[in-house]
Amino acid sequence: MAERVTYLLEPKNWIIATVIVVGWHADGTAGLGWGLLAAFFAGVVPTLFITRGIRHGQWDDRNVGAKRPRLIVLTFITASLAAGLVLLVALGAPPELSGYFGCMLVSVAVLAAITTVWKISIHCAVACGSVTILGLMYGPRVIPCYALVALTAWSRVVLKDHTTAQVIAGCVLGAAAAAVTYAVIPRG
Repeated sequence: MAERVTYLLEPKNWIIATVIVVGWHADGTAGLGWGLLAAFFAGVVPTLFITRGIRHGQWDDRNVGAKRPRLIVLTFITASLAAGLVLLVALGAPPELSGYFGCMLVSVAVLAAITTVWKISIHCAVACGSVTILGLMYGPRVIPCYALVALTAWSRVVLKDHTTAQVIAGCVLGAAAAAVTYAVIPRG
């Protein structure tokens, strides 16, 4: 059960869904297209990179638990996000989506810095950050989605991929990043 939860609630799924919803929130149907473009750079390209690394024996699985490979993956994700952000801004994406994407880029850099000394839960940071940003945009009706964040945290601890402290820290970082993002991104 825990493996299935970790798989279904992995960061790429949260990220893809969230950038599409933020795009939709920013500019309706046109924003949906922008969200799909953002999802390509934030979720699809990193997933292809991780899958390639698994096939070539660079890391064991999609969760990339070892520190050095994890830092390689986070560096690649940072580059993919930077390329996506440049493209979004250059093509005139809604500022709300570009701002969110920029804050996502900073969040990944912070996660990478923490990873150099401690294995913070990226699953929990992304899950909690996603639910928090959507809650700030759409209001209290999103609050039940925090049950999915708790389920994600439970799965990471049960699988012994993280300690309770690492999942709590991931959740706190994700929520804080989302709150800062919401405070600074332009809204239409």
